Amino acid sequence: MGTLEFVQIGVYLVLLILCVPLLGGYMAKVFVGDKTLLTPIIRPLENGLYRLIGTNPNDEQNWQQYTFALLAFNILGFIILFLLQLFQGVLPLNPAKLPSVEPLLAFNTATSFMTNTNWQAYGGETTVSYLTQMMGLNVQNFVSAATGIAVVIAMTRGLARRSGETIGNFWVDLVRSTLYILLPLSLILAVLLVSQGVVQNFDDYVPATTLSGESQLLPQGPAASQIAIKQLGTNGGGFFNTNSTHPYENPTPLSNFLEMFAILLIPAALTYTYGKMVGSVRQGWVIFAAMLILFIVGLSIMLVSEYQHNSVYDVTGVMEGKETRHGITNSMLWGAATTAASNGSVNAMHSSFAPLTGGIALLNIMLGEIIFGGVGAGLYGMLIFVILTVFLAGLMVGRTPEYLGKKIEAREVKLAITAILLPSASILLFSALASVTDAGLDSRTNMGPHGLTEILYGFSSGAGNNGSAFAGLDASTPFYTILIGIAIWIGRFGIILPALAIAGSMVKKRVAPPSPGTFPTDTPLFIILLISVILIVGALTFFPALSLGPIVEHLLMDAGQTF
Repeated sequence: MGTLEFVQIGVYLVLLILCVPLLGGYMAKVFVGDKTLLTPIIRPLENGLYRLIGTNPNDEQNWQQYTFALLAFNILGFIILFLLQLFQGVLPLNPAKLPSVEPLLAFNTATSFMTNTNWQAYGGETTVSYLTQMMGLNVQNFVSAATGIAVVIAMTRGLARRSGETIGNFWVDLVRSTLYILLPLSLILAVLLVSQGVVQNFDDYVPATTLSGESQLLPQGPAASQIAIKQLGTNGGGFFNTNSTHPYENPTPLSNFLEMFAILLIPAALTYTYGKMVGSVRQGWVIFAAMLILFIVGLSIMLVSEYQHNSVYDVTGVMEGKETRHGITNSMLWGAATTAASNGSVNAMHSSFAPLTGGIALLNIMLGEIIFGGVGAGLYGMLIFVILTVFLAGLMVGRTPEYLGKKIEAREVKLAITAILLPSASILLFSALASVTDAGLDSRTNMGPHGLTEILYGFSSGAGNNGSAFAGLDASTPFYTILIGIAIWIGRFGIILPALAIAGSMVKKRVAPPSPGTFPTDTPLFIILLISVILIVGALTFFPALSLGPIVEHLLMDAGQTF
């Protein structure tokens, strides 16, 4: 690594830290209903939407009502997107004359985009029309991200309110997340991306002749608007098949930096929003610090692993599978960001990473997408680990555990464990099934430990609502299309439902004044405890599988053996 590469990583992290209080403070104002710079412009549209959907913004919901509204909205979005794909062949804005999407693939894609996963078992420019991209996939990019933000805001109210029954109004949180946060930021980023050469048009595909004399079609389309929200909403996916390696999606070093930065911007800032809403900014910074430490450690291991001497190729710093214009460091920074967040975009082939590099990317997802994580989803996943940490700390000091003055009891711990176990079990059980059946094994590109890593990554990406691909697994078969689709549902709603139930349970509890025996949760010691619990509970769950995959592959690579 050169000096400039270290400088770039430093600039990336410093800008991220500087933006946390700026954007986080703005979002806190949005969700408590305070006036912001955009209020005079957006408030009339906001009120019009409330009248259109028939909701009173002053009427709040208990956790069951909030959950029902969330599920009804998401299921409706799934049905609309599913039907849109089935009938795209006879719908307008289809200049490439693409046929309707096959039903199993349409199910997988609708599931994927509705859950903020954006797992793609298809090539964007060869499968879905402009109309499906805009009215289907792009709409879900906004509302799936807004759903994640709504859940963490509801959970924050449950923890922060002194006592009550309600945790907010889902429709209000959804509308405000979209109008005040996602749309303005996406508009700014889309304009910046267009300035860098990202395509944004409705043109027909352009015939071209390569230097070797071959004919090809250059795909066009409204890409910049979708790329902006796919990064800001931690959706991922690709307008084009090769995702963020495609020069029409990511043409310049500046576009690469902006897209990487957008991935972590909102998830990082939400920690400050959380601190403001619970009445203690320190609580938010503690969570941000834990996320940042895990991110930096993971990125460091990835960089060291990727730059070390490769005994198989007898070179240092392998460029295979990476874009020359991005290089190794930008590929590692993107890989760390996209797997720390639930973002499926890639600017390099993860299957070509060094074994430990790919292993850290895989572990980032397996931990539950809590190292910044998806928009909203990362923070409510981290809060579940916070509750578990407080409970374990209470056991160690011999008193009833409390968080923000509220007692953590058996119900909250059971719900937290459920949220951790459901996606973990789906990853391991589905991977085990794939490892012992012909339908699962036939999709591998590689044998041995690398083949196992391909399978683990596929189900982890689905259950973790990440959406990135290891690029060595053929996931277009019915076996993987169905099972990964099921894992995506479990990974999304298997955490959202316990999180909202925890919010409903905590909001009813009264706040007790702190006492000499109260365990502080805004200190460096708590950061250490929180990271320890994440690694013990999260990482050790998958250690046997990781040992048989990337860890043993790394040892074999050092010995010069491949599969």
